[in-house]
Amino acid sequence: MKKLLIGFVATTALTGPAFAQMLDLEKDVLTFGFIKLTDMAPLAVAYEQGYFEDEGLFVTLEAQANWKVLLDGVIDGQLDGAHMLAGQPLAATIGYGTEAQIITPFSMDLNGNAITVSNEVWDMMKPNVPTMADGRPQHPISAEALAPVVETFQSQGKPFNMGMVFPVSTHNYELRYWLAAGGLHPGFYSPDNISGQINADVLLSVTPPPQMPSTMEAGTISGYCVGEPWNQQAVFKRIGVPVITDYELWKNNPEKVFGITAEFAQENPNTTLAVTKALIRAAIWLDENDNVNREAAVEILARPDYVGADYEVIANSMTGTFEYEDGDVRDVPDFNVFFRHNATYPFYSDAIWYLTQMRRWGQIAEPKPDSWFDEVARSVYRPDIYLKAARLLVDEGLANEADFPWDSDGYKAPTPAEDVIDGIAYDGRAPNAYLESLKIGLKGTQTVAVNAVVD
Repeated sequence: MKKLLIGFVATTALTGPAFAQMLDLEKDVLTFGFIKLTDMAPLAVAYEQGYFEDEGLFVTLEAQANWKVLLDGVIDGQLDGAHMLAGQPLAATIGYGTEAQIITPFSMDLNGNAITVSNEVWDMMKPNVPTMADGRPQHPISAEALAPVVETFQSQGKPFNMGMVFPVSTHNYELRYWLAAGGLHPGFYSPDNISGQINADVLLSVTPPPQMPSTMEAGTISGYCVGEPWNQQAVFKRIGVPVITDYELWKNNPEKVFGITAEFAQENPNTTLAVTKALIRAAIWLDENDNVNREAAVEILARPDYVGADYEVIANSMTGTFEYEDGDVRDVPDFNVFFRHNATYPFYSDAIWYLTQMRRWGQIAEPKPDSWFDEVARSVYRPDIYLKAARLLVDEGLANEADFPWDSDGYKAPTPAEDVIDGIAYDGRAPNAYLESLKIGLKGTQTVAVNAVVD
């Protein structure tokens, strides 16, 4: 009776003949976890706009303390699914850290992160940064401008510390990518040393996203890579300066995913489809008509139950702009992308990029053939589920046929060199060739033993 009532309320509120036709759900009461970041928006929107209810789903959204707690909650069944770091399902599946079979039928967004440094470090970097005609810094800013600062710290016997949110986070890999592109070594992992600081010029450590600004303000770290709104928060508090967005680092790079256990998907196939349908609708709403709904989305995210940051802080990046220094506001319309550019499709090539970075820095200790990367990607990223959900939405008149890559084999076209900070193209079909092209990092048969790279 409860499902029928929800379905009646949802369909009578619609303005046209299109409506969601509820599947025969195996489970309709669900709890999903998230971290307080703006890219959890598809979950919040699916809830607030009634898209979950349209599918007959009774969903509770629960903020989690950190990424480890969130992952454990999904694995042990306290959570039915969660807003996840894209690296988490992959790392769990290959047994790096917690071992479990996690899949994703839905990619939550593109871009959305930035790298911020403290005011002290920015003042030291500025003489090394080219300026535009109006005197403002020219973006993107290379880590080459940071290298003399790191040398100064080292000459004074001080470590240069930066924060990222989790060892298999996009933020860890983006920060490492930026540093390495500027000639700074971010350190290796090994089976015996999981600090990630072997041979490092810059020492990276884990800090939960909402704590990044306060940790930097306390002097524990000199900068960090994190998702919004925690870079803009540093600007508003006048304690730091974002020096590069990940859109500038790698145009339209993949970010978070929605993760569930393989067991959940197997036991609840219709529920999995229903959840995916609701999330796709939320992503469409977030990006439709040139982001016309973004201000409404910011109002939702600013609530304490979701991100809980000030409206102005969240709006600074969610509504098409980004503020680098106090008053230096620039147009970055694709800083957050939720549906455009096939953002929600779980591409194998996106998964493989994460796996290449795990291998590059020693989290995958031994060399792997290209076929291994493809097999792991296919076991975790599930475009088959995504396209089934998309087809249902199109048939129901709730989505447009032309908005989905029906004929994709799961691989994007290679990312061109001009879209990446170091000018190196990425082709997910050739992961080992890609690793060979990167100046700093493991390649070929190399491994890390004690504190040295072994060929």
